Amino acid sequence: SFYKTLKRELINDAQFNDIDQAQMEIFKYIETYYNTKRIHSALGYQSPRAFEKKSAYSLN
Repeated sequence: SFYKTLKRELINDAQFNDIDQAQMEIFKYIETYYNTKRIHSALGYQSPRAFEKKSAYSLN
């Protein structure tokens, strides 16, 4: 699941100074890595970005 992955890949080893820093790091993880580069089995082992590009191309 997403939350299990988030904990394993970011939160378990991280030390944040405050809640704002934690929120920013989680946001950056999601927007710059999880949603763009990390492959997902539900998307045919593609990254969400690659899946969206392929889907958009097939609609045209």
